[in-house]
Amino acid sequence: MNTTSFSLFIGIAFTLAGILGLFPAALAPPPADAPALSFNVLYGYLLGLFPVNLAHSLVHLVIGIAGLAAATGERYSRLYARGLAVFYGALGVLGMMPGPNTLFGLLPLHGHDVWLHLGTAALAAYFGWRAEIPVLNERDDRRHGLADRRHAMNRVSLERRQGAYDRRMPLGT
Repeated sequence: MNTTSFSLFIGIAFTLAGILGLFPAALAPPPADAPALSFNVLYGYLLGLFPVNLAHSLVHLVIGIAGLAAATGERYSRLYARGLAVFYGALGVLGMMPGPNTLFGLLPLHGHDVWLHLGTAALAAYFGWRAEIPVLNERDDRRHGLADRRHAMNRVSLERRQGAYDRRMPLGT
């Protein structure tokens, strides 16, 4: 998988997660021991696992659409993956702390979101900072290019190879 495929995959996944978080039927009510939020519009557990609210779903939508846009080029995909690694790494660390695990009452970052954010950050860091391995095809492989280069020699180099030092003289005389 290359970086553009990663951006496309993440873009689709986060866009779908953002859209799914906007439907109350996909949300389970938060348990009694869940941290309280000051912004609790559409607050619930997506698929019964991941705590989300309206702001969290909108963040997922923005990140997903940015991933789809970044999938148009290698450079944009690499920058997207690097930004995603830093952003989700910070959200994962904030989710492990007891105070800011709700981002001051705005976004729920606790529970299963912690490992999801840290896993996304690790995967994005891999695709954002890995060294690209060049893919060889027939044009890049030197073994296949030798015959092509011999046939594509220009007239002067052919004359030099056959020993005609004067261009006015025909070859082979």
